[in-house]
Amino acid sequence: MQSTNHSIPHVDMRRYDEDFQAFTKDVGNGYEEYGFIALTNHGVDTQLIERALDTCRDLFALPEDVKMKYHRPGQGGARGYTPFGTEIAKDAKHVDLKEFWHVGRELEGEPPYPQLLPNVWPEELPEFKRDMTLVYQELDKLGNKVLDALAVFLEQPRDFFRDKVNLGNSILRPLHYPPIIDEGTPSVRAGAHEDINVLTLLVGSREPGLEVLAKDGTWVPVTIIEGAIICNVGDMLQRLTNHKLPSTTHRVVNPPMPYSAKSRYSIPFFLHFNPDVLITPLSSCISEENPQKDEPITADDYLMERLREIGLVK
Repeated sequence: MQSTNHSIPHVDMRRYDEDFQAFTKDVGNGYEEYGFIALTNHGVDTQLIERALDTCRDLFALPEDVKMKYHRPGQGGARGYTPFGTEIAKDAKHVDLKEFWHVGRELEGEPPYPQLLPNVWPEELPEFKRDMTLVYQELDKLGNKVLDALAVFLEQPRDFFRDKVNLGNSILRPLHYPPIIDEGTPSVRAGAHEDINVLTLLVGSREPGLEVLAKDGTWVPVTIIEGAIICNVGDMLQRLTNHKLPSTTHRVVNPPMPYSAKSRYSIPFFLHFNPDVLITPLSSCISEENPQKDEPITADDYLMERLREIGLVK
């Protein structure tokens, strides 16, 4: 079932500086109700976003044999190129219709965690490193501001999350959904799923298709103000908040013509905890009405468990 009666709330990022308490309420209430919000006036340069999306188009237009040079088998897709038809949503029967590239945190010298692998950059497209590094840094900063508000909303110190995500294994994922040749395919561009991480920030896409599952069981097409950045709760934050903040199921459906005949590009940023953070439900989110639902687990152990479920780690 599909609904057009409601969509996700918009939150003005200018309130972070102008009225932090109101901003906190906007963010917290939006997440508690929907698990998704759209960030407006976020300060990430529109020209950078447009340029980065164009660079992604150029990246995925490279010949298949060139892209496969940057595929790293055995890494679970942690860095570099993952070819079309690799990933499958948890419990799904058909692979997703997409290919992608993973960019991690750029670090100087020895990484503080072995999980922070070196990035893989295509020598054929030097601007890819420039653009993706800039987008990564901007979305990392933006995600931290959202987390500042969530910390206060969850009755924690404002800087509660800062030292828990400063060296997180966060991932920027340039994505390409190719044109749909077979209109009768049982596969979709991205099957119904929840995100594994803490927060996801999505820039792009210029095409329709993203839908979220509302509490009443209807699928809601995500319609946002042009230039807004979608930001949703992931499973790690849901666990930390004892499910007070929901990790909402979402999907990317195959759109109708003429959109299905075109490629779709987007650049989600998956903000992660540092690998050794123990995800323990916050006491402020536990009550008689909402008893503790999950046992503590480290961020890295949880990530590995979930990557096996979606087929990226065997």
